[in-house]
Amino acid sequence: MINGLEKFVGKSIALLGLGLENQAFLHYLLRHKIDCRITVCDMRSQEQLAERFADLATENIKWKLGAEFNQGLDPFDFLLRSPGWTVHCPGIKKAQKKNKAIVLTSPMEIFLESCPGKNTVGVTGTKGKGTTSSLIVAMLKQGGKKVWLGGNIGVAPFNFIDEITAEDWVVLELSSFQLQGMTVSPHIAVFTNFTKEHLSPADPNNPNYHKTLKEYWESKWAIAANQGSEDFLVANSKIRKRIEKSAPTSQVVYFSKLSWKSNLIGGHNKENVAAAFEVARLAQIEEKVAKKAVITFIGLEHRIELAGTIDGVSFYDDSFATTPEATMTALKSFRGPVILLAGGADKGADFKRLSKMIVDREVKQVILFKGQATPRLRSDLVAAGYPVSSILEVDSMSLAIAKAKEASSTGDIVLLSTACASFGLFKNYKERGNLFKQEVEKFK
Repeated sequence: MINGLEKFVGKSIALLGLGLENQAFLHYLLRHKIDCRITVCDMRSQEQLAERFADLATENIKWKLGAEFNQGLDPFDFLLRSPGWTVHCPGIKKAQKKNKAIVLTSPMEIFLESCPGKNTVGVTGTKGKGTTSSLIVAMLKQGGKKVWLGGNIGVAPFNFIDEITAEDWVVLELSSFQLQGMTVSPHIAVFTNFTKEHLSPADPNNPNYHKTLKEYWESKWAIAANQGSEDFLVANSKIRKRIEKSAPTSQVVYFSKLSWKSNLIGGHNKENVAAAFEVARLAQIEEKVAKKAVITFIGLEHRIELAGTIDGVSFYDDSFATTPEATMTALKSFRGPVILLAGGADKGADFKRLSKMIVDREVKQVILFKGQATPRLRSDLVAAGYPVSSILEVDSMSLAIAKAKEASSTGDIVLLSTACASFGLFKNYKERGNLFKQEVEKFK
């Protein structure tokens, strides 16, 4: 058993949501035969969970499912929150009021408290955290370090905690929902940028969101709020005022841009490279070694990813761009004529600045996916002076690609960068991006 986990022996634990992180922690408890009482609290029914978690059916686990999933939590000693389960949940608040001794935590917080290696790096920010985390890993590996990557990028760290040694490095991509309420921070915290995001419930299956921009910032700031004088905060110089206002207690290093040779497109990736290099420097990695890592770095899927070139027209998958700011960043990355695929589910975003950029940038055509946000985006485009005749609305990816190909000519860029969430026509941004690439592939 990892040091620090003895506190769970003989205790009653509620796993709030059986997502990736709680799954990994649950399997850790079972694997190490830690003597504790486990209850899974999940809004899904037993029928919905049965097939996915059949391996747990024989274990001594209690289940609190369906309508009562967040009720009667006060008898527990520990509540382990999934990122999709907000700290403001009425059931949690009620339990804390009735039982003052109850501990609200999360597998990510427990991991940072008990990680065998102290070279922990946490990366957050509205955008760029996945790419920056992966760049850090690439640079550290190039420098001969043994590195583990986990967090919001899709790997729960309790899946590999048993294999970590004291000299290893651990890089964690951390979302605001993972950081919310956190009372421990990584040794090196990285803050890529900060813009409005997650301020309305876009995903009907995950209604967790921040009610105000202040709450969103406070959740993000937890990445550095608990650092000491021996720790480091690597932050974008663009948010220096916000950082200083939050009174960091660690050593602060600011970054801007690095124009190194790479396969990454766009000025925002120059910032991501700069952020990663500051971490590499703290790990005593030489610049020439870091540069070599960047040259061979491919980039993450669905982040301005070249899906193919057909008859001189380049198709780029930027499905990860679910905010107007992210789409604006993508548009700045290209100089040639652009046909933009946008629109979708509503996250309460303001499209006015994006619409003005689309007009100023003389985007050749805007193809909108049907969705709750699409009428607002269309209205803002027209109000900004974009010609109505250049706006099309579609209800499928196949039709979007067909229309884009029809309107394109040699040298054009067809860019999937929707500025909206995917829910409605698509399950998530990954499915949307994969469908885009599949349709492009058909024309090759």
